[in-house]
Formats: sequence, structure tokens, C-alpha cells
Amino acid sequence: MAKKSPPSSDQFSNTIKESAQQIWQAGLGAFARAQAEGNKAFESLVKEGMHLQRKTQQVTEERLSEVTARMSSMASDISNRSTGQWDKLESIFEDRVARALQRLGMPSVQQLQALQERIEALEKTVTHLQKQTPQGAATKASSSATTAIPAKKTASKTARKNTAPTATPSAKKAKNG
Repeated sequence: MAKKSPPSSDQFSNTIKESAQQIWQAGLGAFARAQAEGNKAFESLVKEGMHLQRKTQQVTEERLSEVTARMSSMASDISNRSTGQWDKLESIFEDRVARALQRLGMPSVQQLQALQERIEALEKTVTHLQKQTPQGAATKASSSATTAIPAKKTASKTARKNTAPTATPSAKKAKNG
């Protein structure tokens, strides 16, 4: 077997130059490839980012819809509860006012309606009776009917008469004399 001779310094320096040149060329190739693929990678990242943004917006809109629906439901529940409370409060107020008016002796709506119906029935009866009576009596009745005092004044006078103390004839003479 033949022994190899140690490399000479020229050979060694050529080898180093060739290696350095190959490293340099590999670096340039890697740089060129990185530039070409860098644009592709950048575009790929932009596309992926757009896709993620769309997904995020969609999820956000769904969540927002859910929250809006919940808030609407809660608002209608609160509205229904408050309406019920207002109705109760109104009912209590009406009952208390009615009791206070009753204690003061004020007639109720039903009592006033019944009175109105009685007045209307009496007016019909008077009209019917006037048609049945002879001419002279009808004139007398109609003239007294036109000068009649309205029902409210009559009722208030009757109430005053009932509450006024009765005067004896001697008291009347003393007052006049």
C-alpha cells in the first residue's frame, strides 16, 4: 500500500479556498431561497391571519347574539314583574281611596248609577202620566216640571233639613219678634 504524502501548503490553501467559495455560494443560495420562500411564507401567514380573523368575528357575533337574547329576556322579565307590581300598587291605592270615600259618606259609583237609573225611570213615568192626564192638568204638571230643582240641589236641601234642629213655634216667634 502506498502511503499518501502529506498535503502541501498550496493544496491545503486551495482546498480551503474551494470550501470557502462553496460555503459562500451555499449562503447566497439559501438567501435567494429565503427571499423567494419568504414572500410565499408571508402571504401564507396573511391568509391564515385573515382566516383566523373571520373565525374570531363569527364567534364574537354569535356570543353577542346570545348575550343580546339573554338581556332581552331579562328585560322583558323585569318589565313583566314591574307591571305586576304597578297593578298591585294601583289596586291597593284604589281600594284605600274607595274606603276613605266610604268613611266620608260619599256614594259609590254603583250607588250613583242606581240613582241615575231611578231618575230616568221616574222621568219616563212622569212623561207617560203627562200624556194620560187632561189638557189643563198637563199644562200645570209641565210648568211645575220645568221649574223643578235639579236632583243634586234637592238632595242637599233634604240633607240640610234632616240635620237642622227643629224649631218650636215659640222659638220662631222669638226669632221673628
